[in-house]
Amino acid sequence: MSKPDTAAVGDAANTAQRDAAVPPKKSAPSNLVMRVAAALVLVPLALGAAYTGGMFWTALVTVVAVGLYLEWLMVVGEARTASVGTAGALAVAVAGICCAFGLIDVAMVVLALGLVAVTALAAGRRAWVAAGFVYACAAELASVLVRFDTTEGWRALVLVFLVVWASDIGGYVAGRSIGGPKLAPRVSPNKTWAGAIGGFAASLAAAAGWSLAGAGGLVALLAMAAVLSVVSQLGDLGESAVKRRFGVKDSSHIIPGHGGLLDRLDGYVAAIVFAAFVGLLRGGLDGVGRGLLVW
Repeated sequence: MSKPDTAAVGDAANTAQRDAAVPPKKSAPSNLVMRVAAALVLVPLALGAAYTGGMFWTALVTVVAVGLYLEWLMVVGEARTASVGTAGALAVAVAGICCAFGLIDVAMVVLALGLVAVTALAAGRRAWVAAGFVYACAAELASVLVRFDTTEGWRALVLVFLVVWASDIGGYVAGRSIGGPKLAPRVSPNKTWAGAIGGFAASLAAAAGWSLAGAGGLVALLAMAAVLSVVSQLGDLGESAVKRRFGVKDSSHIIPGHGGLLDRLDGYVAAIVFAAFVGLLRGGLDGVGRGLLVW
């Protein structure tokens, strides 16, 4: 055996000894485990704040709306302009304070001024910056208005929660277990028709359960859940399209297993804005929940 061969054998032996001495790394927790763990924290927080209502719910909604706006700026590449983020976040925060005291009209004026400010301050992509600010403001106002109804606000808000969560869970389970044709491969390659149908069916089941619990008539809640499930899934696809447009995978990594607030709440934002719009048309400013549930 030549010297080079002897050296190679020695190196291999040393490498094997080092590998044996180093304990194997523990595998990282699966994405599903992280998603479940995050849900165990976030779901009680959302339900608790929603049930309490008033300033508690408005405070949570306002913090989330600020986060949605700032994440949107990161996605579209405008976070580098500090004045745009500061002006928008400040406007959303002040509007939240106004909402906490029932001053919805003042909040809308503040947000309108905020829209003018962020659009003027944007260094580029002003339309995208404005769209992100409107998106965050719509999420904030809609969430507050649905809960603002003192008689049916809680039940209406929980209906939206249940539909969105059931659509997400049902879609995830059905998509993973069944697979099949893609729903919108150019926008979101992982979503399938099986997942969309599974999420739709799960949302109907959740609405039926909420109706049996006394939240409203079965037919009305099933019809509303069907529409909200579709709207929620479209909101999910819309957010995916924005991220794909700017080559971004996750809006942030603030929520383990879920990505960012935009990633987690895209379906909720679409659903709550639609729900608030329907409730406002039918029940007025102080009866959004009734307008949504009572038909």
